[in-house]
Amino acid sequence: MILVTGISGGLGGLIFRGLSGEDGLDVVGGTRSGDGMTARRIDFDDPASLSDGFRGVDVLVFVSAGYAEDDVVLARHGAVVDAAEAASVRHVVYTSLAGSGDLLTIALPHRWTEARLAGASFDVTILRNGLYAEVPVGLAAAAASSAAETGVFAAAFGAGRVSVVAKQDLAEVAVRVAAEIQHDLAAGRGSRHAGRTYELEGVEAIGGQDIAEVLSDALDRPVGYQPISLSTAREALAGSGLEPYQITHTLSLFSNLNAGYLQADGTDLTALLPTRPRPVRDQIVQAVEDGGYQSRSVTSRAVTSRT
Repeated sequence: MILVTGISGGLGGLIFRGLSGEDGLDVVGGTRSGDGMTARRIDFDDPASLSDGFRGVDVLVFVSAGYAEDDVVLARHGAVVDAAEAASVRHVVYTSLAGSGDLLTIALPHRWTEARLAGASFDVTILRNGLYAEVPVGLAAAAASSAAETGVFAAAFGAGRVSVVAKQDLAEVAVRVAAEIQHDLAAGRGSRHAGRTYELEGVEAIGGQDIAEVLSDALDRPVGYQPISLSTAREALAGSGLEPYQITHTLSLFSNLNAGYLQADGTDLTALLPTRPRPVRDQIVQAVEDGGYQSRSVTSRAVTSRT
C-alpha cells in the first residue's frame, strides 16, 4: 500500500490523484482533516494520528510540511520519521528542496529531515524539488494590472535568474518513483530507487527581464523591468499580511536571486519525467489571461492551440 501525505495541498493532491489513476496500486491519502473513509487522518502535529495512519503502509510519500517556523517543522518531520519506523513502513519518498536552494532559509528543515531519514531503518528516496514555477507566475499575474498601466514590472530580482519547475512535473516524477517502488516491493525485489537522491531542478531559468518580456507580449504593450532594493521589498512585504517567517523566506529568495545563486547547473528531471517539462512562459501567459488581461497576441495563441 502507498500512502500520500498532505493530499489537501497542491503537490500532495496532484501526487495522490496521479497514483490513484495507476493500475494495480493500492493507494490511500492522508490529511489532517481525514475522516478515515475518504482519507486517513494524518496530522503532523498529532503523533497519535501518525501511528494509526501509517498502519499497513509499504511506501510512504512524505510531502514536506514547511508552512511554519523551523522548530515546528522539525518537530513535525521528526514525528513522521519516528512513526514510520514504529509502523514498519518499508520505503519513504520525501519531497525535499533542490541543491540550488541550499542557501535559502527554507533549506535548513529539508536538510535536517534528509539527515534524520538517512539514519532510519527503512529505505529512503529523496526528491529534491526545484522551486515552483508559481513564484514568477504569481509575481507576473500580480503585476499585470500595474504593468498594463505603467509599462513597468518592478521586482527585487536584481540581475539574477531562478530555475523553476511546474508543480505538475514534480508530481509526475513522484508518481513514477512511488509506483515503481511499490511494484518492486510487490515482486519481492529491492527497489531501484532505494538510497537515491534526485535533483529535480527546473530546466528553465527566469529573471525579471524575462518576466517583463512575457508581460509585454501578453499585454500587447512594451513593459520594462525595474529592479527594486531589498529594503523596498521588505517594506512592501511588511504590509502584505504574510506571517513573519514567510517574509523572512521571501526576502531570502530575493537575496539569493540578487547574488545569482538560484540557477541550476543540471537536473535529473528530464530522465524521470515521461514528457517534456512544461514551459514557464506558457504558465505566465495563462495567469495573465486568467486575470482578465487578454491581449490580441494571447487570444491568437489560445485559438491556435485549440486548432
